[in-house]
Amino acid sequence: MQKLFAEGVPMPGVIGRRGLLRWMGAGGLALVSLPILSRGALADDDLLVFDWSGYEIPELHQAYIKKYGKSPTITIFGDDEEAYVKIKSGFKTDLVHPTSYAIGRYRDQGLLKPIDTTRLSNWPDVMPKLASRPGMNTDGHQWIAPCGWGYNSVLYRTDLCQPKEQSWLLLWDERYKGKIALAVEMDGSVIPAAMSLGIKDPFNLSDAEIAQVKDHLRKQRELNRFYWTDPAELEQAMAAGEVVAAYAWGASFSALKKQGVPVAYMKPKEGVIGWIDGFIMMKDGPGKEQNAYDYVDAWLSPETGKYMLEQYGYAHSNRKAFDLVSPDRLKEIGIESKDDILSQGVFLQEQKAETREKYVKMYEDVKAGQ
Repeated sequence: MQKLFAEGVPMPGVIGRRGLLRWMGAGGLALVSLPILSRGALADDDLLVFDWSGYEIPELHQAYIKKYGKSPTITIFGDDEEAYVKIKSGFKTDLVHPTSYAIGRYRDQGLLKPIDTTRLSNWPDVMPKLASRPGMNTDGHQWIAPCGWGYNSVLYRTDLCQPKEQSWLLLWDERYKGKIALAVEMDGSVIPAAMSLGIKDPFNLSDAEIAQVKDHLRKQRELNRFYWTDPAELEQAMAAGEVVAAYAWGASFSALKKQGVPVAYMKPKEGVIGWIDGFIMMKDGPGKEQNAYDYVDAWLSPETGKYMLEQYGYAHSNRKAFDLVSPDRLKEIGIESKDDILSQGVFLQEQKAETREKYVKMYEDVKAGQ
């Protein structure tokens, strides 16, 4: 199954998933959350939503607008770490839209209330393989309603780069010194580095393995042109030929293909990096609970799934969404069977806080040249 979720076309004018914070960070404005209103709709103070940039658009919650006549108040965050820190500092919201591996710390600190799936009309069509991923359902309680999911991998210029094999090790290939780019984000660098070394469990490295991965990333740093923060910066460098291989999100592959740049999105032998996101409900949310359920249900609808598949190239949790998309489009984004795509990736997993802190510290040292 090649080119997983690679041909999605982001909405015009939308920076994209995770994109806004990185764009702001380039201008020295990182770690700022902004309230924004979905275009064409007024804010609804009965529901407060904390979400990724690019997910606030009304096309993704049409059923909610149909019932209430307007969108909720939506505040955007740049990544899971920022979202969690803001919640812990006292920010009040009804719904948060994190990546699934991040929900454990919310749950374990008593910040969440379980989701009553009987109040979601679309829940019977949510794929069980998604809803039952580790950490999503514990002690008989559903803590997250999964919505979107996809993969990240190695992007390379087919005219300027000839991989010896389909492997993450392309990002360590000395033939392309000064023309390789890793991401600033820890998960997108440390996990692939561990995978490329053949480490069986990249999410629970021993101290000795952390040291091994650190040495591996130090060697990569000598080949790296830059650590990208904004996908647009990476795309510009690849279009110009300044970078010929990089860790990248599927949307960057799509953007470069649209520009006519000869690129390929690899399916490494070690596996691609998979992610799942969805909604969690805050225990002390200030809005109306029914509104929260209606908003999540709108996101779980097959119509929202169709939009995500067609416009973003991201998969959706509602199995019926795939039936609304043409076979040609599904083939373009690498979905031959919605029943087996979960087996194609190494999905980001929940980690103990102390383990994650070690990973973050190690990667920060590497980037700083230590």
